[in-house]
Amino acid sequence: ATLLGASESINAPIRAPVSTAPRLELSSGSLEALKWLALLLMTLDHVNKHLLHASVPELFAAGRLALPLFGFVLGYNLARPGALASGGYSRTARRLAIFGSIATLPFIELGGLGWGWWPFNIMATLLVATLCAWLIEAGGPARLVGAAAVFIIGGALVEFWWPGLAACLLGWAYCRRPSWFRLALWIGALASLYVINRNLWALAALPLIFAAGQFKMNVPRGRLGFYIYYPAHLAVIGGLVRLI
Repeated sequence: ATLLGASESINAPIRAPVSTAPRLELSSGSLEALKWLALLLMTLDHVNKHLLHASVPELFAAGRLALPLFGFVLGYNLARPGALASGGYSRTARRLAIFGSIATLPFIELGGLGWGWWPFNIMATLLVATLCAWLIEAGGPARLVGAAAVFIIGGALVEFWWPGLAACLLGWAYCRRPSWFRLALWIGALASLYVINRNLWALAALPLIFAAGQFKMNVPRGRLGFYIYYPAHLAVIGGLVRLI
């Protein structure tokens, strides 16, 4: 006892090292709340862009949090134990492909795209991130090379490009195995969205994510809510643009 110090005992509980990065543990309701917050911010951003002619910079700034939040929710769900064996990756990829394709027409009709179609919408961004994570999780040299190819080619085609994919994948990586190094990479990926956003508002998503883990919110889960809402809200905004 003397060797341990006067205030300590040989039976004292072992404390976790202070260097351990915090593990993110969110209730289903808290995760759902983040997803619907992202949907709200995205909707306000689209209203500002297409109906208000980008006249409200505060709405544009708030909209920069949408992708980081969507990417985190996706990564958190894919990082759940047994997601690969239970078909979580394939199920998510299938839904993103189906509803992302449905959203393509209203997304293109809203305009503002290169060559009339590029880049593909945010569901395609999440789909490419899912495919990369799936290949990495499955493991093996060939699959890792495949993940790199999907990242490089897919990043050139989707909204938010490679920084957006990196933000999604590093959020997923942190949820799987938290470390300060992975957190630093995640922060760096979010900061790299500056290239597209011309601001650093994407970083504001991190305090929201970590704060959500401290509360248990009772928000009912809608399995297909996000998938249906995304193309539907684009179609509604497109209809309003034509009316106005």
